[in-house]
Amino acid sequence: MNKNRIAYTKPSISELEVEYATDAARNGWGEKCYDYLHKFEVTFKEFTGAQYAIATSSCTGAIHMGLSALGVGLGDEVILANTNWIATASPIVHLGAKPVFVDITPDTWCLDPACIEAAITPKTKAIIATHIYGNLCDLDALKKIGETHNLPVIEDSAEALGSYYKGHHAGTFGTFGVFSFHGTKTLTTGEGGIFITNDKDLYERVLTLSNHGRRRDQVKQFWADEIGFKYKMSNIEAALGCAQIERADELVSKKRDVFHKYQSSLSDLIDREVITMNPEYEDTINGYWMPTIVFSKETFITREIIQKAFSEANIDARVFFWPLSMLPVFDDVSENLTPNSFDICARAINLPSYCDMSDDEIDRVCAVIQNLAANSLSGESL
Repeated sequence: MNKNRIAYTKPSISELEVEYATDAARNGWGEKCYDYLHKFEVTFKEFTGAQYAIATSSCTGAIHMGLSALGVGLGDEVILANTNWIATASPIVHLGAKPVFVDITPDTWCLDPACIEAAITPKTKAIIATHIYGNLCDLDALKKIGETHNLPVIEDSAEALGSYYKGHHAGTFGTFGVFSFHGTKTLTTGEGGIFITNDKDLYERVLTLSNHGRRRDQVKQFWADEIGFKYKMSNIEAALGCAQIERADELVSKKRDVFHKYQSSLSDLIDREVITMNPEYEDTINGYWMPTIVFSKETFITREIIQKAFSEANIDARVFFWPLSMLPVFDDVSENLTPNSFDICARAINLPSYCDMSDDEIDRVCAVIQNLAANSLSGESL
């Protein structure tokens, strides 16, 4: 066994991040307590092309405030893909609404527009489109559905930094978009997120909610106009973000390089349709946050088999998201209603993909996949 363990992800931190964070810790107080925070919001707007941005303590908080600002509340329903992390669904529940799970497409692993119409009811208040692992939803189709039924389409772009749809950055098509800056993400602030929108009224509404319900034109000190939230990013976190956003093109490029090295090394298995990987269709750019492989059904290779092989090779394995409806906290959804969500996760795995991954490390990961495929196709017991 190789001595060094290959992590599935870790951040890329340079001296620039250390410099900015140190400055924020030493000097970012009093009148300067929001300097890096405001700078980060401005630079993130410039990077994505959004008109408005509010940095938050988490992507979950950004979704929570955005849904609240749209009036989602008790008894409402919000449609989203069954394949998701719980952070996309929990704010819906916190607001007293119900998440309605629909299936994903077998190629993008994202929300299937064809499944949405049947899920819309008079209680439906919004649609959340999650760009899973950097893959992009069919935003044209989703936007058409939203316009037809007068429903806002929200882009959960937590994993889609550097992903573009028809020349526009992920998160800028919908009513609002959100991003995550967790330590596992391409761009990190340690913890953190951001809310973006091109809707000025919605921005003002979320801005008020983000500051304990205090309107920014309120002249009375410590006067709250309504009950709000406390989801503000710290100035020190924002300092990290300012350095990372300056390096965003570099970071995304490195992630794409890692993906393409995997793709090249595994090309034979891809060409023979033994595995599939994250797609990048015409008019899109995939930021490839998390390179992922899905074994064909014919191999009979399961998630558990892959995990065991990776563990034996001293490599971290990160499983494909479980269908949320499988979790005991949600209403059960029949496998027949979302077959792709149940099927794909059972034979898929996320691959290690940090920016500074070496060719030798990528080769080690590919060797495990190639050995699994070879043994399966030769009929050997796994």
